[in-house]
Amino acid sequence: MIASLPPVRGKLMQDASLAPYTWFRVGGPADWLFLPADEEDLSSFLKTLDPAIPVTVLGVGSNVIVRDGGIEGVVIRLMGKYWGAVEPEGGLTLSARPGALDLAVAKAAARAGITGLEFLSGIPGSLGGATRTNAGCYGRELRDVLVNLEGYLRDGTHVSYRGPGREGSAPEAGFSYRHTDLPDDLIVTKLTLEGTGTGAPDKILEEIEGLQSRRAETQPIKEKTSGSTFANPDPPGTPDQRSAWKLIDAAGCRGLKVGGAQVSPKHCNFLINTGDATAADLEALGELVRARVLETQGVQLRWEVRRIGRTA
Repeated sequence: MIASLPPVRGKLMQDASLAPYTWFRVGGPADWLFLPADEEDLSSFLKTLDPAIPVTVLGVGSNVIVRDGGIEGVVIRLMGKYWGAVEPEGGLTLSARPGALDLAVAKAAARAGITGLEFLSGIPGSLGGATRTNAGCYGRELRDVLVNLEGYLRDGTHVSYRGPGREGSAPEAGFSYRHTDLPDDLIVTKLTLEGTGTGAPDKILEEIEGLQSRRAETQPIKEKTSGSTFANPDPPGTPDQRSAWKLIDAAGCRGLKVGGAQVSPKHCNFLINTGDATAADLEALGELVRARVLETQGVQLRWEVRRIGRTA
């Protein structure tokens, strides 16, 4: 039991349910949920928080399963007007806070006449989560557009990293397929992204709308779901082994159910909560899919969805 926590200017709530903050709508409570007012509020809190208290960061909850037992310590949620800010900085660059939705970043770039960030519109969730997994789609990844990022470590120390191949005195952030080598305790607070060129805003927005329509046709975006459940095999194998969804389909898992959790019949690299799923249902279904793919296809799938917290 946490005896006391530092004073804050944002919101601090005890035994706060986390299910409403995840796209799956499952999961137990946080011992404490902290919604920082701004970067200064976050930094001050981290510097004075007892080092023994665990800290977990949660954004929009698009790519996470919070287990039914909840999360120990403090959950920090970086959402809201301040944490969702996106600002063009001139030329082909713009800055964004980690709570900015990926779609919002793509549209902000479009309105500024910047091309090359349209792919972000196909990534569900917020920019902070995309950074943690080097998220990507349509042949591009976050590492392709990242100039630099800033954040705080668990003890409140401010740090910065430059994007892969970028110039600067800060250390280079290590990115690979659906993975980054950033410190586990890093809380990202600001990113600078760069596009590839300029164009007419209405034309760029039209392209984004087309990508959104394509996504709606192929993915169960109206369900209680997340982003892709498993990463594609890396390095890729034979043509039939290069896509996680093809492996799952070949293993006969399309539509497979465990409790209230189901493999989406529309796109079988998505799990969905059909209405009464628990986090345990979703995780068990994911492990069943992995086992069947390994048994029938000889490939060990790697979770892309984060699974955090205590089992019930």
